[in-house]
Amino acid sequence: MLRGANLSRANLRYANLRGADLSGANLQGADLSKADLGGADLSKANFSRANLENANLAGAQLRSTNFFNAQNVNFVKADLDETTIFPDGHWQSIS
Repeated sequence: MLRGANLSRANLRYANLRGADLSGANLQGADLSKADLGGADLSKANFSRANLENANLAGAQLRSTNFFNAQNVNFVKADLDETTIFPDGHWQSIS
């Protein structure tokens, strides 16, 4: 189980985390380039300064998720709400 795990600075390039429960996990500074996070529960996870280049977030739950200063994030088809913190530090909702 990865819920609440400390994965800061982890090399998770190409990782298949589809549908995983990473809620509350610390992924600060992790390399998640080309990782598949589709349908994963990422609520309350910390992705600050993480690299998400070409990562799949389609269907991922991003409630209260922190992406402050994250790089190359693509929120297309992700499940966002007003508590998601975007790379520029703003809290906003995307429809």
